[in-house]
Amino acid sequence: MWGLDWLKPAAFFGSLLYALIGVFVFWVSFVIIDKLTPYDLWAEIVEKKNVALAIVVGAMCIAIGLIVSAAVHG
Repeated sequence: MWGLDWLKPAAFFGSLLYALIGVFVFWVSFVIIDKLTPYDLWAEIVEKKNVALAIVVGAMCIAIGLIVSAAVHG
């Protein structure tokens, strides 16, 4: 086949499994960081419109995503 190796069941379900593991690890790490902060991140960003905190949380999410993707990729 011409580049259709990703359609094989083993590759497809392996990719799906790694994606789910990556999302779960990302979610757990975000919850841990949310609990470590002295205030509610959601209320601070959405209700009080704290743009600086939103930028920091966004950068943190990108960093966690890069770490998780590097760990899953090998």
